[in-house]
Amino acid sequence: MGTFSKNKQLPVEGFENNRRDFLKKGIVLGSLSGISGMGLVTSCKEEGEQEVSPSEDLMREHGVLNRILLIYDTCKLHLINNVQFDLAVLNNSAQIIRTFIEDYHEKLEEDYLFPRFEKANHLTDLVQVLRSQHKAGRILTDQVMQFGKMTSLADTNESQKLIKLLNDFNGMYRPHEAREDTVLFPAIRKIVSKNEYFALGEEFEDKEHELFGEDGFDTIVEKVANIEKQLNIYDLSQFTPKL
Repeated sequence: MGTFSKNKQLPVEGFENNRRDFLKKGIVLGSLSGISGMGLVTSCKEEGEQEVSPSEDLMREHGVLNRILLIYDTCKLHLINNVQFDLAVLNNSAQIIRTFIEDYHEKLEEDYLFPRFEKANHLTDLVQVLRSQHKAGRILTDQVMQFGKMTSLADTNESQKLIKLLNDFNGMYRPHEAREDTVLFPAIRKIVSKNEYFALGEEFEDKEHELFGEDGFDTIVEKVANIEKQLNIYDLSQFTPKL
């Protein structure tokens, strides 16, 4: 009987020890799973907080450019029709082109997009043209600024020079941005990985905040709107044709 009791207790102790080990391991594994799960949730949350893709970011900046092109069109029409307007609106518009479009937006394209296309040997002819147009655009912007600093135009000759200048700028940038929106920007996803693509978006956003503040884009849009109001072209309904 005594021998049987001892033998009977051994499996019970072994079972309890195994049970305790199993529970300890379960707690550890459960904790690790919880930590991993939290990391996954955090990762998903961070990915969910991505506001705009790099292509969308660049395209909305083209929206700012398009509104400046409309301002230039309006100034050109005023010059053709001998309608007086404050030349300072040209200088203020050109300053936005210089700081937000040329020194920021185009710099992003030149530093982050064009080299990737060249490295992938994809759309290289287009990239070459876009680069040359960026350079031409900066020259034109310098000239617009010079006119914008004047209190008035001296004669008809100067007026004609400014008309040609605004026409050249708009005539180049409308097809320029249209080709980027429909060809270059969509193609970036074909030559970079998904992770690299969204990393570019983060890089663009960080750069925008660094240069223009947290609400940089909204601030620029507000500046453009104020210029539009000066020229009485802010009300969108005026562009609706009467049918």
